[in-house]
Amino acid sequence: MISLRRSIDISIGSITSSKMRSALTTLGIIIGVAAVIANVSLGASFNQFFNDEIGAVGSNFIVIYSQGVNVFFDKELDVIKNTPGVVGVSPINQQMAKVTYLSTSRQIDIQGVTEDYDEVSNIKMDAGTFLTDKDQYVAVLGSEVAYEKFDKKISVKNPIDITFRREDGGIVTQRFIVKGIIQDPNTAFVQTGVEPEIRVFIPISTMNQILGTDDYGGFFIKASSLDVVRETADEIDERLARNLGVPSRELENDDTKPYVMFDQLDALEQTDQVSTGLTSLLTSVALISLIVGSIGIMNIMLVTVTERTREIGLMKSLGYTTRDILTLFLIESTVLSLIGGICGTVLGIGVAFIANYFLDLPNVFPVNQIATGFIVSILVGLTAGIYPANKAARMDPVEAFRHE
Repeated sequence: MISLRRSIDISIGSITSSKMRSALTTLGIIIGVAAVIANVSLGASFNQFFNDEIGAVGSNFIVIYSQGVNVFFDKELDVIKNTPGVVGVSPINQQMAKVTYLSTSRQIDIQGVTEDYDEVSNIKMDAGTFLTDKDQYVAVLGSEVAYEKFDKKISVKNPIDITFRREDGGIVTQRFIVKGIIQDPNTAFVQTGVEPEIRVFIPISTMNQILGTDDYGGFFIKASSLDVVRETADEIDERLARNLGVPSRELENDDTKPYVMFDQLDALEQTDQVSTGLTSLLTSVALISLIVGSIGIMNIMLVTVTERTREIGLMKSLGYTTRDILTLFLIESTVLSLIGGICGTVLGIGVAFIANYFLDLPNVFPVNQIATGFIVSILVGLTAGIYPANKAARMDPVEAFRHE
């Protein structure tokens, strides 16, 4: 019986004797593996990109919005504060109002918040500082509001006029001094409804005083960790519903509740579905290239068997067994796919790296999935070589010698 080392040497000698044919044979595997690995890596990079964007909006956040007026008051705020797992909460009121700077006016979303909003929403300041609960007629602007909405950029300490509409129909204009400007979190692709760059933030106590109300439009909440976000959200939901008189049997029916809520895991699940679907589609297309590459290996191996018919007959006459011949050709096809797999893996990672650079995505290369793609390429070559190897192994040595 021929040794494995000898079989490998013979197979490599056969491959190197026809370099051009071997290179063309492995090209299909290279392209297929590279496409699979590049797409898998791009999918993982997009997923990480979406997660980073959501994380920029807030840490372990839970958002609740009322579906009417006079739903949430200080009593509901206390309920949320006392819920296990909650480490921060800011009540929210919002209204689209006219903001005037110098001679230019724009309709902008005004949000009344407390100082806890800074921590809950991962806000980073570009200039100045965020609101405190002691502030009154000061405002913090999103970067887009400060730098793009008006004819001239707004700076810290500049005055702006905000015109509110009260529930009784009255119009109130109040001057605010800009205390800070928020950095743009760069969440262009993931919208959660709490994007700070397009809003103006003022103290909620001041906003309620101007509007003549004492209720809240919702809450922005921070859980102690991402692991307990869903558990904390469910507990808040149950306590709020009970506090607002929603029957326990209706807790699972969102239509009966006077509020809506979502959390960071909801946003992550939605983006994960998008990235997973995109990756699956692209990988499926790439797998076609891998299949085509395996067919190429099979075809070349069949040609090789035909060309080496007399050689096979000679080998058998020298005592090579059917198993030896089978092993030789299987090793040859496996070596071809191994070379293609290595080259394809390197090429795929390189393509993904370049694509991430131009798309401004984080570089994420899932080792497990890359290893799986590499192993699949070897299995493809091995499978493609079975039929030609079996055909060679079963040749009659006498008939092989007669082959022209």
